[in-house]
Amino acid sequence: MADSPVTAPDARRERLRALATRWLGVGLAAVISVVTLVLAVTGRLTLYISPETVWFAAAAAAVTLIAAVWSCTLPLGAEGEHDHTHAPAATDAVTRRRRRMQTAAVVSGGVIASAVVLAGLVLPPASLSAQLALSRAGESPTLFAGADDVSLGVADTTSFGVGDWSIAFANSTRPEKYDGAAVTLTGFVTPSQDGDVNLTRMVISHCVIDAQPASVPLSGGGLDGDYETGQWVEVTGTVRAGDDGALSIESATVKRIDEPKDPYEY
Repeated sequence: MADSPVTAPDARRERLRALATRWLGVGLAAVISVVTLVLAVTGRLTLYISPETVWFAAAAAAVTLIAAVWSCTLPLGAEGEHDHTHAPAATDAVTRRRRRMQTAAVVSGGVIASAVVLAGLVLPPASLSAQLALSRAGESPTLFAGADDVSLGVADTTSFGVGDWSIAFANSTRPEKYDGAAVTLTGFVTPSQDGDVNLTRMVISHCVIDAQPASVPLSGGGLDGDYETGQWVEVTGTVRAGDDGALSIESATVKRIDEPKDPYEY
């Protein structure tokens, strides 16, 4: 039986459908892969994921990009040939309505996905803001559980970051063991409930989705001056235990700095 003739409008519709299908599949995958590889090469991928997973993300992006390039060797529209050879043309109203709903869902999802990918191309990579840290300040710091599992009096605190000190300040049963420890920490300024300021750093386990703020209170003469929320500083001082056992950092010097290349702790 001879195939039914294909009109010019039908051919154009089929070509547009094939182009849209290829963009939603191969096109978006290729763009995301390129963005991922560029961020990895420039060292900015750590703004989104932990350094330990950068190699995996870059390898996956490279494999995806190679597969996407290879798939472009297929004739345009080959993705839909399977459906054309097995599914007869639908004529009943129910099937046509279902296909219209499927088309609307695909178009909506494609527009959203395309917008996200294009935003990744246009917008510069940026770290999580101080406002986000403040909004998550009341959340339970479960990501830091176990950070204080050290033998007090033996632990080497020289490698402690803001996250380590934050959990030690909150959970230590013998705060006097930390009294007098010298610290040099980097973070950004956030307000404190007692009227002073905190030194804060975002801590991530795998990616920015699980990021949580860690904060330690600052006190002392090094705080002379106005520090806006979000201002990055380097603090040099000493850990002090108050009469009530509460720990804080008595700052000797507070130096304004630019946001570091890697703004997170892990």
